Amino acid sequence: MPRLGRLSISTHAPHTSGHNAVSLPSATLTPAPATAPASLSLSTLAMPGVPTATTSTWPPTSPISRETPYALRAPSASEIFPRLYVSDLAFAENPSHLRSLGITHVLSAMCGHVVVPRSILVQHLQCELEDLPFAELVAKLPGTTMFLRDALRDPAARVLVHCVEGVSRSTSVVCAYLIAEYGYSPSQAIQYVKSRRRSAEPNFGFVQQLHEYADKLRR
Repeated sequence: MPRLGRLSISTHAPHTSGHNAVSLPSATLTPAPATAPASLSLSTLAMPGVPTATTSTWPPTSPISRETPYALRAPSASEIFPRLYVSDLAFAENPSHLRSLGITHVLSAMCGHVVVPRSILVQHLQCELEDLPFAELVAKLPGTTMFLRDALRDPAARVLVHCVEGVSRSTSVVCAYLIAEYGYSPSQAIQYVKSRRRSAEPNFGFVQQLHEYADKLRR
């Protein structure tokens, strides 16, 4: 079955008119730094400056669980590691919420119009992606990973990745970043993100494509 969805990434600046469609420069897939541990358990899923996830470090605004109906959840963001957050669409479109975290960059991993508040100076990247197992995720991961890598090089940056519910698409994009940048295996990346956001649940097709992405990085 063919994968669904097209790559259409746009940038948004609050003081310009409209959205300008751009093509991301081709990103060369590079392996993780040689210093990345070859194998990790959940108890050692720690990166420099990144605390190991425990109940005590759980962000208070995180969803109760993925079983909580989306309509009953308050808009929420979860800190995956310092300066990188995952949220739902309602949180990403709320200027007060963005200001509360000092967000400077927003990555929208979803189709459709996203109303990033123009009152806040942010860099916005939209990766059009359907939440379907056969949606084409793996081809878009070099671009999303590049955006996150470039943003987080600035120590003042605070980055938000979101989709509609903050469950599958956004968390898959963040898992890919952990795989590419820190050498996590797909299973370790998913386990870590789930430990930071209890509602995280990449769909089975995205899990498979995270393995494909990791395989490409190793070549």
